[in-house]
Amino acid sequence: MSDERPPAPEPLPHPVVDNHCHLDIGRGEPARDAGEAIAAAAAVGVPRIVQIGCDLPGARWALAAAAEHTALVAGVALHPNEAPRILADGGRAALEAAWDEIEQLAGAHDKVRAVGETGLDAFRTGEDGRAVQVESFARHIDIAKRLGKTLVIHDRDTHDEVLEVLDAEGVPERWVMHCFSGDADFARACLDRGAHLSFAGTVTFKNAEPLREALRIAPQDRLLVETDAPYLTPAPYRGRTNASYLVPVTMRLMAAERGEDLGELCAAVDANTERAFGGGW
Repeated sequence: MSDERPPAPEPLPHPVVDNHCHLDIGRGEPARDAGEAIAAAAAVGVPRIVQIGCDLPGARWALAAAAEHTALVAGVALHPNEAPRILADGGRAALEAAWDEIEQLAGAHDKVRAVGETGLDAFRTGEDGRAVQVESFARHIDIAKRLGKTLVIHDRDTHDEVLEVLDAEGVPERWVMHCFSGDADFARACLDRGAHLSFAGTVTFKNAEPLREALRIAPQDRLLVETDAPYLTPAPYRGRTNASYLVPVTMRLMAAERGEDLGELCAAVDANTERAFGGGW
């Protein structure tokens, strides 16, 4: 992995929101200063960021950062791989306490807009951890619905299982499929259930044609964009550290694939993010 940061792209013609970022996480290096990262993103037309915390320290950090920086709102949750870890390390009492704290953090401040990222992950957690992943996912869905927060879903190699849990529990009013990774058929299944589909740098990868097909068939008013920084850096910078200032690279690919004007698509994505996460920040 190169230590050199990718160059800043040409600014976007209309601002958009990076709706999923981890400013507190480094990738083989210390995390970039949050203020510096926010300023770099704003300079290219990405003036607002949804900071996602996916374990207890990260969730606490997300709330504190959103309270400090006007450009940020927060999402808080236990990542699907975190729930099995807490159960294995601390037992049932530790997991219950963690869920309780996530609920407290989610309700602690108006700038906590989301419960997430939650969901399922079959890549890093095996069958022995699947039951507690499902339970944790259901618990987060319940929190999001009761508190009126947006649900942000992580789905890695678990498309059908995610839909099964959502159908069993009932979807909240607003929910986002973070880093959408399915094909057009899965996109339609999510859209039929009311989802916003969030596309990350993965849509620029050479082997991602099924993902680009999903992008092309999605209605414009359901599209979001994200980095998942510091991960999933878009081509041609794949392998380097990602950051919110690289959103324009993904947005330009999205507009080209859909045959749409970049400024028009940016305006739509910005409005979609307001609907998905709320305005006033």
